[in-house]
Amino acid sequence: MQAHKKDKNMSLQADSRGVDELLEPEDPVRNHVTADLEDIPLIQPDEDPIDYDYLKGLANDVIKPIINNYFRAKLIGAEKIPDKGPYILATNHSGNAFPHDAIVLDGLIWISKGMRNEMKLRSVYSPKLSATWWMRPYGIDDWWRRCGGIDMKFKNYDYLLEHGGRVIYYPEGIPGIGKGFNRRYQLQHFYSSFVVLASKHNVPVYPVYSINSEWINPTSITLKWLDRLSDRFLNIPFLPVLAAVIALFFPFFFYLAFPANMIFVAGEPIDVRSRLIEMGTDPNQPDKEVMQLLADKIRDEMQAELQKNMAEYGQKPYDYQSLKTSFKKYGWKMFRYTPFGWPFLFIKNARDRHREPAKNRFVAGLRDLDIWAYFIPLGWFIIALCRRFRKPPYGYRGLSKRERSKREGKYLWILDRQQF
Repeated sequence: MQAHKKDKNMSLQADSRGVDELLEPEDPVRNHVTADLEDIPLIQPDEDPIDYDYLKGLANDVIKPIINNYFRAKLIGAEKIPDKGPYILATNHSGNAFPHDAIVLDGLIWISKGMRNEMKLRSVYSPKLSATWWMRPYGIDDWWRRCGGIDMKFKNYDYLLEHGGRVIYYPEGIPGIGKGFNRRYQLQHFYSSFVVLASKHNVPVYPVYSINSEWINPTSITLKWLDRLSDRFLNIPFLPVLAAVIALFFPFFFYLAFPANMIFVAGEPIDVRSRLIEMGTDPNQPDKEVMQLLADKIRDEMQAELQKNMAEYGQKPYDYQSLKTSFKKYGWKMFRYTPFGWPFLFIKNARDRHREPAKNRFVAGLRDLDIWAYFIPLGWFIIALCRRFRKPPYGYRGLSKRERSKREGKYLWILDRQQF
């Protein structure tokens, strides 16, 4: 990343040490380590964990075929998203158990930009998604960071924008993922951290509206009291009622996604500093209440725009005719791009980077036999046993606790200059 040159007189008069005073206590971007992350070690990787070679292979062999043929996803207004930063791209979550929409949007943008390294946007995400192995796609090691994720802490967010980064941020946070189908298209509370940082660095906020993503899993019904219990005892921030019961018996259902025809609509940029001035506030003298008030206003505006886009693009959430075309094109091979084929696509793609080619088909099938556990009743126990007693890249036998944490991605990461 290249450093972003900006007028120092236009900078917010607060640094990362004092910015917590401007944020809500619950804001996940705050710098302090919360109770649910206390057991996660702080590890500084030798270099940026993003793996472009892995990303390109994953995009070509897995993500792109799924996006084009199963979800048939589209990004309307891609030309509005600049090639150069810094800026914040803010979007709504689908409200399902697993953030498929985030994966698809990230992939669509990168593919639209030619999949060049310098065109990859970085997402700030909760480290809990890496620390909890089943919140990574099929438990793949450090998956979110290898795909460009950055731990959601103010210092990281601040550093990215300071150095010209283009950041994908979900203002709803984890509550947006866990709101469930029963609260579809209802934007949750917006944390003000994106307003604070947009003002500090004088960068625009580009809204993107996610349509039909709510239909990825209509069985994903959530209850707030149950989510609190799940977060406390299972380290899962939400527990979709019907989906969780089925997923308990059949692990693949946890990652299940119906063939929602996802449409993402890029909106017009928001000039946060100008909006603060219109509200009679000096952007250089931040006020916590005004920052939150502006975040609430942006949320209300995005809610209205989301409803308008839903009315235009959300009438056929599955668009079965285009899905039928995909099945006609690929025949029975199309099943590899459906959720029934994803465990094999994702896991074998990751493992093949760390092992020699199989000598024959029998060996190829035998060494990946554990993947079938995703379709076996109570297969979680088989998966857990394989992870414990098989050696890498299949499991973690022979690794120390720290080596395993680093390999899995179960750690907190604070950016520093040596890594960029």
